[in-house]
Amino acid sequence: MLDIRTEGRIRVVTLNRPEARNAVNPALARALFAAFRDFDTDPTVDTAILTGAGGQFCAGFDLKTVGAEGGDWLDAVAIPPGWSDPVTQPIPGPMGPSRLMLSKPVIAAIEGFAVAGGLELALWCDLRVVASDATFGVFCRRWGVPLIDGGTVRLPAILGQGRANDLILTGRAVQADEALRIGLADRLAAPGHALAVALDLAEGLSRFPQLCLRADHLSARLAPEHLAAALRREWASAAMVRAEGAAGAARFAAGAGRGGQG
Repeated sequence: MLDIRTEGRIRVVTLNRPEARNAVNPALARALFAAFRDFDTDPTVDTAILTGAGGQFCAGFDLKTVGAEGGDWLDAVAIPPGWSDPVTQPIPGPMGPSRLMLSKPVIAAIEGFAVAGGLELALWCDLRVVASDATFGVFCRRWGVPLIDGGTVRLPAILGQGRANDLILTGRAVQADEALRIGLADRLAAPGHALAVALDLAEGLSRFPQLCLRADHLSARLAPEHLAAALRREWASAAMVRAEGAAGAARFAAGAGRGGQG
């Protein structure tokens, strides 16, 4: 379900549910959260790469669990009252690490689909290396499932409000060349080579003095308390999972959406 290996000073975390396009279920979310907390406190590694097995990055949260274990998981990851610091108060998000603010950089190596919650995981990463045939999109729009893993916070920060509005409201597919043009992708790679390019990029980061790199990395991001406030505001949308998302998830589980049909 989750493969973890270390190459030199690089931690490679691979989503390994290819039969579900690496959709994240509650067990995988818990494993992801633990893996990235371990990475951040491990002095033997400097950079992490998040990728997916089977030629896919991540198709989002596993909608087949909504209404069963998924509903319990949403209750379990509710933001507690008073939460205000994603650095010193680490708590899991529905997709796992999406509420963490790490001290070290994470690179997404993206093949295939990075959509819905998978797009949110890609946005959580600090850099995105994208295969030239990859696809992004807020595909959860068609199922009545809201962005509750930082997508409404990070998309405007990365793309600007107008472009973020376009993706969030329409749920349209974004191909790799457009992703590079609008700033959603940082590097393009040939199909099948996103991980290799990400490893080269990570090795380059590891050659720099790390204390300075991490200090600048922290300073360049939204202040932790402001990120926490934005994520708390976004979490109010979680009620929509039960209001509209459960019905959409049932349609998905019954076979709707195959071949791109809503």
